[in-house]
Amino acid sequence: MTKEGAAKPYTASELLAVMAARLLRDGQVVFAGVGIPLLAATLAQRSHAPKLTILFEGGVIGPFIVPGQLPPSTNEQRCTRRANMVLPIADVLLLLQRGYVDVGFMGGAQIDRFGNLNSSFIGSTDNPTIRLPGTGGGNDISSLTQMIVAMKHEKRRFVPDVDFITSPGWIKGGKSREQRGLPTGGMWRVVTDLAVMGFDDERREMKVLALHPGVELAQVQQNTGFNLLADKNLEHTEPPMRAELDVLRDLDPQRLYTA
Repeated sequence: MTKEGAAKPYTASELLAVMAARLLRDGQVVFAGVGIPLLAATLAQRSHAPKLTILFEGGVIGPFIVPGQLPPSTNEQRCTRRANMVLPIADVLLLLQRGYVDVGFMGGAQIDRFGNLNSSFIGSTDNPTIRLPGTGGGNDISSLTQMIVAMKHEKRRFVPDVDFITSPGWIKGGKSREQRGLPTGGMWRVVTDLAVMGFDDERREMKVLALHPGVELAQVQQNTGFNLLADKNLEHTEPPMRAELDVLRDLDPQRLYTA
C-alpha cells in the first residue's frame, strides 16, 4: 500500500485491526475471537481476502457479520447469521486437530518473550489479584494453529514470564514447544499499536519486524518488560487507508471495540 489515501486520525484499536487484517490471506480458515480479531478478519474478508473463512469457538463456520450488530460473544446468536454451518463445539475443535484451520487469532492480558499468553489470572495461583475470563478454546487454538495476537502495547502486558500459561506460544523457546508434544503451529505474529512482532526462528524469542507510523524502536522497548530482538531489515508499516477505516467504522458504528 502507498501513503496516498491514508486518513488520520485513527484510534489505536483501529490501527490494531487494520494491521492485523493485512496479515490474513485469501482462502485461509481463521479461528477468530470477538472484538479486534473479529473486526480484523471481517475487514480482510471485505477487502483483499473475500474467500477467507471465519470460525467461532461456539461452532459457527462462515458467518456473515452484520454491520452495527457485532456479536459480544462467540456463543451469541448473532454469530450464526447466514453461516455455512453450525456445529457442536466439540466438532469445531476437532477441525483444529484435523489440520483444517490455518490461523488462530485472539488477544490476551499478558504475553511473554516466547509468545505464551495469559487470560486466566494475574498474581499467584493461590492468591490471584485479578481473575480473567479463562481459556475457553484458547489452549486448543494456540496448540494447533499459527497464532496472531492483537493487543495494546504496555509494559504490564508484555512481561518476562506470564503468571499463567493459558495458551502456549513457544513455551521456553528453542525446541521446547515440540518437546512438550506440540509439533505443529506456534506463535507467528504479535500486532500492537506500536509495532508488528514475530519470533526468531531458532531462539523463538519475540522480535520486532515493523514499526507503525511515527514510532521509534526505543519507544517499543520502553513499553516492553523484557529485551526485544529487532530484525536487521526493520520495516515501517503504511498507515491505515481511508477504505479500511470506512469498513471498520461501518462494522462498529458505536465504537464498541474501536474507540
